[in-house]
Amino acid sequence: MAVTEKDVTKALREVKDPELGLDLVVLGLIYDVEIDDDAHVHAIISLTSPMCPVAGQIVEDVKTAIEGVEGVESA
Repeated sequence: MAVTEKDVTKALREVKDPELGLDLVVLGLIYDVEIDDDAHVHAIISLTSPMCPVAGQIVEDVKTAIEGVEGVESA
């Protein structure tokens, strides 16, 4: 089964901004999702603040969510 942008976006709905309690998709922080032929996913995201104190955790949560999608090789 090929991985789709819809699959990845669905997984990213589980990643919440800890300060706002809303997911990154609802907040409009997912700008692009690219999936190559080998199921490697590249997501372009933003944060709610340039000085976000939990930026590292959010990025790790995004990576974990994407890699949890069936068929994804890496994020």
